[in-house]
Amino acid sequence: MKKGYTTMTLATHAGFTTTGTKGLRHDILPMRLYHKAKKLGIWDPRDIDFTQDILDWQQCTDRQKESLLNLTALFQAGEESVTLDLLPLIMVIAQENRIEEEMFLTTFLWEEAKHTEFFRRYLDEVANEHGDLHHHHTPSYRKIFYEELPRTMHALLSDQSPVALARASTVYNMIVEGVLAETGYHAYFNMLERNNIMPGLKKGIGYLKRDESRHLAYGVYLLSRLVAQDNSLWDVIEGYMNELLLYAHGMISELFAMNPEDEEVPFGLKIEDYLDFSTMQFSKRVERIQRAKGQSLEQIYQIPEEAEA
Repeated sequence: MKKGYTTMTLATHAGFTTTGTKGLRHDILPMRLYHKAKKLGIWDPRDIDFTQDILDWQQCTDRQKESLLNLTALFQAGEESVTLDLLPLIMVIAQENRIEEEMFLTTFLWEEAKHTEFFRRYLDEVANEHGDLHHHHTPSYRKIFYEELPRTMHALLSDQSPVALARASTVYNMIVEGVLAETGYHAYFNMLERNNIMPGLKKGIGYLKRDESRHLAYGVYLLSRLVAQDNSLWDVIEGYMNELLLYAHGMISELFAMNPEDEEVPFGLKIEDYLDFSTMQFSKRVERIQRAKGQSLEQIYQIPEEAEA
């Protein structure tokens, strides 16, 4: 543990931001995201109509079903993992008395829980799958979701240093959400749009993608804020992102390797498309955060609207 940073403890309050002269800043990015979440995050996984999806599932080949189960098993555990592992970040932000950021993060956790519910409902009602799906979790997937994500996030319980916070946001926001989830959405839409199937799943994925765009925007903001405050943190972030990108690409390769060599990959998916797409998403995040070097905090607070997604 870095000297000067101790385990979280309950503390008394000397006062409150919203009853002081500062009030709330509605112009900064976290509050803009909070206001968006109040309007755009109100959807109920129980309202998604899976009637056609059930019929479409029955028409899928066994290999197509297996492909959909592969991807859904990764998302299902991934959404549960990010729901379980977000609390330490919220606790650090609350302890720093960043009320606007904490207000947004309350919507963040609620939305991750809904995503977990959505995929489980799809498995239960469309795929009629109630067995153990852990065999779909490849070695690279396990490295990220079983080890790096929980270990890095829960390290914040004993170390609230900027380095620990930067590492936590890097794995959670930049890799899990910014590379893996967005590549997964790309795969879902390619499978479903090409075959014009499962409108309920497509609708739900659309809601998830919109929610995650806000989560990702916050991650870019948080890492940019940290870099603006201390340029040396850029090296920490870049190094950890490069390390984790190897496992992200490993996940894609391992998933395609599950398909028998003598059979065509279901839905016409090509590994090159997803390696290229994930690399593109990675590069976008790196470029955006790197721009924070030399910027003022006020510039970070005023990230333009189009940069939020």
